[in-house]
Amino acid sequence: MVKPGPAKGRLRCARGWRTASACLLLGWLGTADALAQSLTPELLSPQPGGFVSPQNLPLRRTAQAGDQLRLNQARSNQPNPDPAQPDAEPMAPSRIGRIPTYGTPAAAGASDSGYDSLNRRRRPQRFYPGAPRPRSVGPGSPAVIAQPAPQRPRPPSATAHRAPIAPSMAGTVVGQPTRRALKVDDDPFGPVGDYAGSFLFKSALDVSGGYDSNPGRVSGPAKGSAFYVVAPELMVTSDWERHALVADLRGSYTGYGTTLPPDANSASSAPSNLDRPSFDGHVDGRLDVSRDTRLLGQLRMRLFTDNPGSPNLDFGLSKYPLALNTGASAGFDQSFNRLQVSGAGTVDRTTYQQSQLTDGSSFSNSDRNFNQYGGVARVSYDLMPGLKPFTEVEYDSRVHDEAIDRSGYQRDSTGGYVKGGTSFEFTRLLTGEMSIGYTARSYNDPRLEKLTGLLTAGSLVWAATPLTSFKVFANTSVDESTLAGVSGVLTRSYTAEVDHDFRRWLTAIGKFTYGSADYQGSTRLDHFGSVSGNLVYKLNRSFQLKAELRHEWLDSNLPGNSYSANVVMLGVRLQH
Repeated sequence: MVKPGPAKGRLRCARGWRTASACLLLGWLGTADALAQSLTPELLSPQPGGFVSPQNLPLRRTAQAGDQLRLNQARSNQPNPDPAQPDAEPMAPSRIGRIPTYGTPAAAGASDSGYDSLNRRRRPQRFYPGAPRPRSVGPGSPAVIAQPAPQRPRPPSATAHRAPIAPSMAGTVVGQPTRRALKVDDDPFGPVGDYAGSFLFKSALDVSGGYDSNPGRVSGPAKGSAFYVVAPELMVTSDWERHALVADLRGSYTGYGTTLPPDANSASSAPSNLDRPSFDGHVDGRLDVSRDTRLLGQLRMRLFTDNPGSPNLDFGLSKYPLALNTGASAGFDQSFNRLQVSGAGTVDRTTYQQSQLTDGSSFSNSDRNFNQYGGVARVSYDLMPGLKPFTEVEYDSRVHDEAIDRSGYQRDSTGGYVKGGTSFEFTRLLTGEMSIGYTARSYNDPRLEKLTGLLTAGSLVWAATPLTSFKVFANTSVDESTLAGVSGVLTRSYTAEVDHDFRRWLTAIGKFTYGSADYQGSTRLDHFGSVSGNLVYKLNRSFQLKAELRHEWLDSNLPGNSYSANVVMLGVRLQH
């Protein structure tokens, strides 16, 4: 039986002929020597083309001569046979697993701040904080040579042994720009304060105790007494780019451990209880309408008593009667280039408490209550830097609650003053303001003569050395009086003060005051003065120790009114 398909014998015969033909062909081509293939790392390489030598891969960068030399050295572990090429280029980085990039991309050679053919936004150059900015250099510009930043001399304490700090804080990092020098603190022991929003609050409390040889300021032998003083302070200052608001509030309470014996028939006006409070505060505001126009305003309040030894005090008082003065001002300040014009209107109210006598009765002081309405104008011209002369005129009217006082005189009056001077500021070493003028006041009662006199006012601060300063103050005031036939009291006072810092934490203050009180309408003329020495020891910004020694006196041409007193005080000051 014959099966379908090719015969098996014929198939074996065909395979045999093919094998023989292949052997004959190899034998004909084998005229050259045959080499056996050796096993190399390329044979086991998983990447495409692994059987091709690495230098012939189509996706591999052509190696330089130095690369091929290092490749051969690595394979044979032989040293560099060519010492003439020690700095041959390194081998090309491997591109295994990377997507090849063909050609050169656009703007491949441009830097972050150079030309970009794709019109992409140029990145701004960044600088370290405080580093100097390079100047733009163009055709014809001179070459700019960078100068090293001047180094401030280091104090001796800078070389002392200290704990190490980071190089970035010490400024020793290579390439780091020099740090800006901090502003010198003129008062290293001044209060720091606290911020609440845009307002800076500074507070302080003085607590002192001492001894006064003549607390009542009486003539002749006096009984001394120990006393204490508590004086709080508060200052609030705005921190605005425009406009300003400042509040300055200061108070004190003086208490004595003893009382004077009550004697209603005594010629002394000192009360039996010498305790007295005081307060002086004002709030100032400025509204900047424009660069040259400003609106000004002030609210003020003062709580006080008559000075000990004043002739306005009644006899037989059990304590000092309190007086309250409140007022307000509103005005403007306009600049015309160097010319400056300012004006303000003022309203004040002064009231006195009833006098309490030692026998339990009281005496009204309503005849001393009065209202004052006035206005002041000032014109100044900036003559030269640091020198600004001015002229000032003031007019006011005083209207009492009672037309006739306790002595039967009409105390209502009108008056004012005219003065001229200059404010100056020379290199911040000599600053201040000095003026001289004339004041006059007329009274409704024809029996009261017109009050006139020379007016002097000003302040001067001279920083002689960084540790020593001189201050001079002058002031003139026209005060009311309750004495029969006396129009008023023209009071002038002059104060000179010297401050010296032995150390920044140890300050000595010397002060001398001299003045006169002219009772016009009377022959009485008083000369008063005081000399004092203070020593302030500042432990830190928040705590200070204070000591004061003061001598006061008053010489009057009328007998029985002169006195002298010695005061010694020790205290502490807490501030923040």
